[in-house]
Amino acid sequence: MSNRNIDFSMVLALAVHDMKNSLGMLLNSLDELRTQNATDLKDSHSFNTLQYEAERIHNDLVQLLGIYRLGENNLSAHIEELYVPDFLSEHLARHSPLLEGLGIEYSIDAEPINGFFDASLLTGALNNIINNAIRYTNSQIRVNARENEGYLVIRVEDNGKGYPKSMQHTGTLSFKSLDFKTGSTSLGLFFVSAVASLHSEGDRNGCIKLHNGGELGGGVFEIWLP
Repeated sequence: MSNRNIDFSMVLALAVHDMKNSLGMLLNSLDELRTQNATDLKDSHSFNTLQYEAERIHNDLVQLLGIYRLGENNLSAHIEELYVPDFLSEHLARHSPLLEGLGIEYSIDAEPINGFFDASLLTGALNNIINNAIRYTNSQIRVNARENEGYLVIRVEDNGKGYPKSMQHTGTLSFKSLDFKTGSTSLGLFFVSAVASLHSEGDRNGCIKLHNGGELGGGVFEIWLP
């Protein structure tokens, strides 16, 4: 048998892409089921867990594809001007059925400003941050957006126990700095950091900041975009 040159990373990327699309269809079906059976499923722990875990796996696959494209130097930000309050409202609306099913209070506090960013990449980053907040909050999640020193700052807060000291960070993350003992959490941080750093203006680049406190007293995840 002749040797076959197989690019296994490409094979994995194609498989991940297919799984991501299938999970997207599953999530749409779960949303339809929740709408059609709102009374019965509202307080169903099993259904809420199913939807949350499916969403989490879907986001993990999106991250893997993004990191693969980053490694291939094939991931870039396509910047457009968007009205930030509308973008965040539409984004959080995708999470609202699950948040309500889990009994988590949520709110948006966004200044009436425009931002310049890649909507698709930022959506993937926010999905990761919000799903992480859902996992660790006690009962509240708050999304805030404001302009600070020429940056658009999007902040996601919760009222959980907060980030451990080892995870609190300011700046950008390198792949070599990842702690794979934390599993997908570490990859998620790297993905969001990479998305932020793809946004630049002059000598300024986007970055992330993780700390504790905020108005809810728990974890605070900030994305700074120039």
